[in-house]
Amino acid sequence: MKFKFLISFFLLIQFSLSAQDFFVRGKVTADSIELPLSYANIRAANTTTGTASNKSGNYELKLTKGVYILIASYIGYISDTITVFVDKDLENINFSLKNTEVKLQEVVVKPGENPAIRIIKKSIERKNQRRAILHSYEFEAYTKGIIKTQEDIDAHRSSVNLNIGVDDTASLKITGIFENQSKGFFKKPDLYKEIILARKQSANFPPSINILTGGRLIQNFYEENINFLGRDIPGPISDNALEYYYYFIKNTLAIDNRTVYQIHIEPDISSDPGFVGSIFITDSTYDLIKVDLQLNRAANTGGIFDTINVFQQFSSYGQNIFMPVDYRLFVTANIFNIAKFGFELNTILYDYKINSEIQDDFFDKAILKVLPEADKKDSSYWKNAQTIPNTAEEKTAYKRIDSISSTPVSVWDNFSILSAKINWNKNFSTSAPLSMYHFNRIEGHAVDLGFFTEDLFENRLSASLRFAYGFSDKKFKKDFSAEYLAGDYRTTKISLNAFKRLNVLFGSSDSYNELTTTVLALLSKYEFRDYYYSSGFDFQITGEVFPVLTLNGGFLNRTDKNAEVNTNFSFFKKSKSYRENPPVTEIKINAVTAGFKIDFRNYIEDGLFRRRSSFGNSFIIFEGNLTHSNKNLLNSGVDFTRYELRTYGKLNTFNSADLGFRIFAQSIDGFLPYQMLYALPGNIDYTAQNNTFRTLDVNEIIGENIITIHLEHYWRDALFRMLKIPFLKDLELQLTTYLNAAYTDINDIMAAVLPVNLKSFKNPFYEAGFSIGHILLPLQIDLAWKLNHRGKNNFRVGINTFVF
Repeated sequence: MKFKFLISFFLLIQFSLSAQDFFVRGKVTADSIELPLSYANIRAANTTTGTASNKSGNYELKLTKGVYILIASYIGYISDTITVFVDKDLENINFSLKNTEVKLQEVVVKPGENPAIRIIKKSIERKNQRRAILHSYEFEAYTKGIIKTQEDIDAHRSSVNLNIGVDDTASLKITGIFENQSKGFFKKPDLYKEIILARKQSANFPPSINILTGGRLIQNFYEENINFLGRDIPGPISDNALEYYYYFIKNTLAIDNRTVYQIHIEPDISSDPGFVGSIFITDSTYDLIKVDLQLNRAANTGGIFDTINVFQQFSSYGQNIFMPVDYRLFVTANIFNIAKFGFELNTILYDYKINSEIQDDFFDKAILKVLPEADKKDSSYWKNAQTIPNTAEEKTAYKRIDSISSTPVSVWDNFSILSAKINWNKNFSTSAPLSMYHFNRIEGHAVDLGFFTEDLFENRLSASLRFAYGFSDKKFKKDFSAEYLAGDYRTTKISLNAFKRLNVLFGSSDSYNELTTTVLALLSKYEFRDYYYSSGFDFQITGEVFPVLTLNGGFLNRTDKNAEVNTNFSFFKKSKSYRENPPVTEIKINAVTAGFKIDFRNYIEDGLFRRRSSFGNSFIIFEGNLTHSNKNLLNSGVDFTRYELRTYGKLNTFNSADLGFRIFAQSIDGFLPYQMLYALPGNIDYTAQNNTFRTLDVNEIIGENIITIHLEHYWRDALFRMLKIPFLKDLELQLTTYLNAAYTDINDIMAAVLPVNLKSFKNPFYEAGFSIGHILLPLQIDLAWKLNHRGKNNFRVGINTFVF
């Protein structure tokens, strides 16, 4: 005891003498067979400093000058202790752990009693005690991510070759590595922030991929729910775990002189998503000290992943609070049994400060922040950083990847017949053959050519120049746009557009792609779109005023003119004629625009951009826009003010299910040109798209004063699993139900001067339906019914897919 006291006292003195860092490196093995002990814990006694060994048993530990007692521990072994004096880098400080020979007390099993249940109940109580005394904490972390594929990932290519169709899919090699250093902060009830101090990656990946190593992927199995693949799964010692999981004692082990129970865990109902594997809980104190778990098949939607294995260990810190010391995630994926890839995430967490004072204003909407200098750290920084040592395979992979990425390539190495663009270098591209042709009844056969520059001047400037010529209307169209992003995180946008083009009538309500319209016209003379010519320019400035508020303002100048049908060409249906193109209000419009966006979501600051995401959580967004045209003040051809309000988002309901909602309202003061009215988003025959009116045709209902509501509940497979419907619960069918409603109106004065007659829904229109598909198929079958205003298309079946 006296010796330990003197050592501890000497340690405290030494810590104050020098801040210079040194490294202690070595290996942890099993004494009897010298087998490397992967992921063994190494701690400096009486400090919060520690690390874990890598897959090969190698470790490194960064320490300041002083005397330390180093302890290596591993469940099933007696910890090995080494005292070192650190005043320089130390190599080959190796640990050899002996199997525990502690005689373990047998567990007495009473009739009708599962002894694992008592242990889990005690562990849940211990978890809740921990939660009560843990108010805040800070930590440092190092994370390494590894991607494995069958073929090398080339930085010059836009896609990854998975060698689909090869016979042997078992051989995987490291084809990507990314690493970072970070600091994390937590404060009750749910304030969290992680700052990436430094990051690097193999040459075939951009820095942006490194946000994958942030805190969003690092789970803590002391939490109630663990989020995987977008769904919350009850943790092994969550408050409701005993109602969800089945437990039994698989083995009784020891670490030093402490008994450790290895308890098997799996969901009570195999069709419920959950964890399967082992958790390790200490006797008498009932602390969770390790998990070694896999996601079951029910949580592995679609069965794309062969394995999802997670491994985590915990150590005791101040007030006997157990905190994670590492996190390991191992994933292998199998695409239709013909191509495989793998992913590994290895994190060590150290230098905890338990219940430290952290001010509330330290936490903001940026839950993950990459410091601007994080990408500028050179080799000298990483040489002196606490890391997980690279294995021999990782060292070889770094050299191979750098060699491949430095090999010169031509532009055609990245060309695909399905590409929309030809990338001549990372900043400049032109139209590819697939996007150089389109057809409609106004232009006839038309050719397109576009020039694009992106991410110039430190990812701030992008611009495009497009030309088109229609051989039937004999008109050249031109469209120039430029966008400049200002601010540290490019949160201010200045945009300019100048155009002389053919516009799609009510294009904001039409999300079908141009290839669909071209194919339908050429094969069947089915043209669901209408058009008009427009020329002018618009200018807008959009900027983030507060983290939750964005404002915009601009000016619009445009002159709109009618377009006429100029061709009757089609490969088939020669005797059929295209329908007439409706007239628009020919007019010149000068207008000022203004708007706002309120977004309460957290975001990531990735070093260049501020990217918002719900991360699986509920959210709501509000948007508003105003367009004001004035004859006298702005020399416009018409007086009007248009008000638009939108709100959209999602609400988590249960398990992986959520409710998506979109509400839109428009009100007009004055006379609005026909082409600026709003069309309810409809569909063409036998198709359907989300957040549209399935039983209405494209541009069937057009209005001035509008309210639309879209409610879509994405059940995924949760409903079938919850109801435990035989056969269906295991098919992984994806179910969506929806209810849509609309009110439209147009005043009599405007209706009298418009070029076409309009149909309104002064009594609200309702429709309902559902779509069903499979997780592995990119389409769903959609069925919808009109609930009122019945007439044509009272019932409609459509295919819902991104292809259209």
